[in-house]
Amino acid sequence: MHPRQGSDEHRSRQPHRTLLLGAGYLSLTLAAIGAVLPLMPTTVFLLTAAWCFGRASPALRERLLSDPRFGRTLRDWEQHGAIGPRAKRAAVLAMVASWVLVTLILYDPLISAVVGVCMASVCIFILTRPSHP
Repeated sequence: MHPRQGSDEHRSRQPHRTLLLGAGYLSLTLAAIGAVLPLMPTTVFLLTAAWCFGRASPALRERLLSDPRFGRTLRDWEQHGAIGPRAKRAAVLAMVASWVLVTLILYDPLISAVVGVCMASVCIFILTRPSHP
């Protein structure tokens, strides 16, 4: 093996790692906004952040998984595919509220139907996940 080969490989991974870290921090920021705004999701952005950090910085991923507020939710999803009842209710209510807003604001039956079918599909997925590990 050539002595510089390892450093070339490291250099080629650096932009990928930087993009993953950026996406992880962006997802974490969006999750924080979602924790405050009722119609903005939180968990999906936390899951995305954990995924990005897992590939770019295992230490950041572990820090997220050990967080006292969100760590359990992330671990339950990763280990068991479980979504807690409170998170299920919040997700379904947010999607229903969003669909109502889209329907009332846009006055377009086709858009309302497409959005409704997409959201109903996601609701079915969420509701069919286990509630507890």
